[in-house]
Amino acid sequence: MGTYVLLTKVSAERMGTVEKLQELDDMLRAKVAERCPKVKWVSSYALLGQYDYLDIIEAPDDATAGQVAAIVRSFGYATTETWTAVPRDRLKRSPARPEATRPAESPVKGTARER
Repeated sequence: MGTYVLLTKVSAERMGTVEKLQELDDMLRAKVAERCPKVKWVSSYALLGQYDYLDIIEAPDDATAGQVAAIVRSFGYATTETWTAVPRDRLKRSPARPEATRPAESPVKGTARER
């Protein structure tokens, strides 16, 4: 399972009341559970910035995470952005990088005074 960050911006026209947003969220989660049963909602946050919500989900693959974003957009009230999240410890275990290539030495040796 991969971890994905779903950023959602709700359109101003559809923002409505907190109760209406909760109702939409309940409908959204029910539809995701029906169409993407392997998806696990890890956590959700309301944001005070460019996006209104940040959801962290676990999905078996990128296509399934994309389906979740498409379901959110299908309600017609939001735009989304989806990111793949890689745990830092997994990056530490990645294969070693090849040694950096050193710049070639200048064919002219010494300083200007020495020449």
